[in-house]
This record gives sequence, C-alpha cells and structure tokens, in this order.
Amino acid sequence: MLGMILDSMKLFFTGRLFQDYRMVAIRFLVAVVCGALTMLAVGHFFAPLTGAIAGGAVAGFLQPILFKDLKYR
Repeated sequence: MLGMILDSMKLFFTGRLFQDYRMVAIRFLVAVVCGALTMLAVGHFFAPLTGAIAGGAVAGFLQPILFKDLKYR
C-alpha cells in the first residue's frame, strides 16, 4: 500500500499522473472556491465553527463529482 502511494506521488510530482493538469487545477479551484464561499456565508450567519464544517463538507462533497471524468495516463 505504501509503495502504491509513493508511486502515485512520484508520478504526480513529475507531471505524469494526469493527462490534463490544467483541468485538474481548474476543478480543484472550483471546489475550493465553493467551499470557501459556503464557509463565509454560513459563518456570517451562524457560529464560525459551523461555517468551517459546512465549507469543508461542501468542498469534500464536490471533489468526487468534479474529478469523476479526469483522465489518467
């Protein structure tokens, strides 16, 4: 298991894991922005801890949806 993780990290950092790194970055930023906006909105009306939990949940929920169509090499 550790070998698989290390191999994936090596491929990622050498730029050989995904076919289109630009699409990976865009989709990652979309999830981060949605999570941050949710965190700020919920944190403004409720407790900041509630906003942090809601923002993390939204960003975490969006990651698999956004990354389902990524192509690997």
